[in-house]
Amino acid sequence: MSKLMKTTFAVHTFVALVLGAALLLVPGRTLDLFSWEPQDALITRILGAALLAFAWSSFRGWQSDSFEQVAVLVEMETIFTVFGCLGLLRHLMKGIYPPIVYVVFVLLLIFAVLWVIILVKRK
Repeated sequence: MSKLMKTTFAVHTFVALVLGAALLLVPGRTLDLFSWEPQDALITRILGAALLAFAWSSFRGWQSDSFEQVAVLVEMETIFTVFGCLGLLRHLMKGIYPPIVYVVFVLLLIFAVLWVIILVKRK
């Protein structure tokens, strides 16, 4: 497995773990910290749980030895980040949002580019 894939899995594990735990355990405080309005604790906690699942799968991907073992995971990560970017971009083009929304978009975009590169290289 390539060094790029290993590094991407490791960084994604950390980012998803930190954000997922914060959104699951203290959704209101986390969203207040980022000046995010409106707030919905139910959806925020579901997103936190999903991010923790992504963190676990990325950790397992980081432990793997070959692309064949993580091919479906890489495809899923690619689809999630690309569609996430497209969804956020639609909103960003229509209004002004707190800085954290732009940070989330940039993070998703970076991961989307990395996952696409990994998927194309398949190593």
